[in-house]
Amino acid sequence: MNMVMIMLVLALLWAVMTGNFSGLNLLFGAVIGAGAMLLLRGRGQPRALRRIGQVVLLTLLFLRELMLSAVRVARVVLSPNLRAQIAPQVVAFPLSVKTDAEITLLANLITLTPGTLSIDVSEDRSTLFVHALDASSPQAVIADIATGFEARIRELSL
Repeated sequence: MNMVMIMLVLALLWAVMTGNFSGLNLLFGAVIGAGAMLLLRGRGQPRALRRIGQVVLLTLLFLRELMLSAVRVARVVLSPNLRAQIAPQVVAFPLSVKTDAEITLLANLITLTPGTLSIDVSEDRSTLFVHALDASSPQAVIADIATGFEARIRELSL
């Protein structure tokens, strides 16, 4: 049976067990079903199921980074001495992702995170220019992006 069909059946079973057929509850049941399939998967499972897990991990990473950076930016904005708290700088981030879709996704995730903004991509698509509100250590900004968003995007594209 197709994995999507199994996930739909599991979502319906969840709705029957809870007695709630709302869209949100069906979606929650589908997520639980997908999680169950990920836990119980064998070696012969389709690549799409693994990709769903990787998308979920990337989404969770984005939400985590969104919350942490929002708190950092709020702390900077609310501080009495704003100039001492920030070190804005444009950082040249060397790209290891190569396709247009991967570069676009990375640039959008960076821009959506408070305190950072993707500015431009070099002509040869090897460097992404990022403005960071606090780039007192440009190497730390590069390492943070490389081990976070870029690493998850590479896993997703494999």
